[in-house]
Amino acid sequence: MASTFNQSTREVLTISRRHLLTGAGALACSSLLPGVAQAADDNWPSRPIRFVVPFAPGGSSEIVARSTAAELSKTLGQNVFVDNKPGAAGNIAMQEVARAEDQSTVILGHIGTLAVNPYIFDKLSWDPKKDFVPVSLLAKVPSLYVVHPDLPVKNIADLVAYAKKNPGKLGYGSAGNGSAGHLAFEYLKMTADIFMLHVPYRGTGPMMTDLLSGRLDAAAVGAAALLPFIKAGKVRCIATGSTKRLPQLPDVPTVAEQGFPGFEMTQWYGMLAPSTLPRAHVDKLAVECAKAVKAPDALKRLLGDAAEPIGSTPEQFAQFIATEQNRWQKVLKRAQVKPS
Repeated sequence: MASTFNQSTREVLTISRRHLLTGAGALACSSLLPGVAQAADDNWPSRPIRFVVPFAPGGSSEIVARSTAAELSKTLGQNVFVDNKPGAAGNIAMQEVARAEDQSTVILGHIGTLAVNPYIFDKLSWDPKKDFVPVSLLAKVPSLYVVHPDLPVKNIADLVAYAKKNPGKLGYGSAGNGSAGHLAFEYLKMTADIFMLHVPYRGTGPMMTDLLSGRLDAAAVGAAALLPFIKAGKVRCIATGSTKRLPQLPDVPTVAEQGFPGFEMTQWYGMLAPSTLPRAHVDKLAVECAKAVKAPDALKRLLGDAAEPIGSTPEQFAQFIATEQNRWQKVLKRAQVKPS
């Protein structure tokens, strides 16, 4: 019995060793053949990609996201669809995508969610550095500084002089505490050393209603939402936050041109993925995003709304986010911004 058992045991061990050696050999061969590993990456994505936007439909975020998604659907071989998930200053969507493990979910990153929320909320259920990986900076949208036509202000110098002559009498509106419009004016106030009262609203729409009616003196809003009102003479644009003049407003100087060198205030949008997405997929997405925002159809739509297409590498986007976080952390601390 012992002899039979030992013989059977030796046979099993021999077979097991053969399987192990064969498996190890296959792994070694595959590591020497990059084409084998690459083939698996080339098959991704194997199902539709959900591009989450942490805001309600409308505005610059919608333009950037849908323009990019439409082009990616052509090049990735899978449908890329936009899914709006507003709420809690974007934190609801960020938390959901941070936990996504399907390798088919990405999100639109924004100045608010990445450079503001980490510094104004005491505790977040997601970490911008640990839970996400930057894919590509897609576009920048300049903020325009506007005033009601009845205000005797035609440029930044006039605004500064008027604000200093009438301290506390000027009010500017925004879409809410910590919004891009809030940041834009606080940055200008800090740079120009002036004081203006902040009036937060629940969205750009109601704020614009009061600005157009004259109940507000000024605001800073993304170009896409303001251009029609500027052209109609319902608001006066006194400066752009971009680094150069906009083709749509060639006669309006930048803030930098008006005595504040280096000043830039733009809203920006980029693609982020959960940190669990393999690097090969991140790189593939980055390459296709860079192509997408500069494809003819996307380019026409973005430029028409004064958005500047970018398309960057993951490393470039990561550095950009770090720079923006450092800049806005100082502004937020000085303005003592708290969530609405």
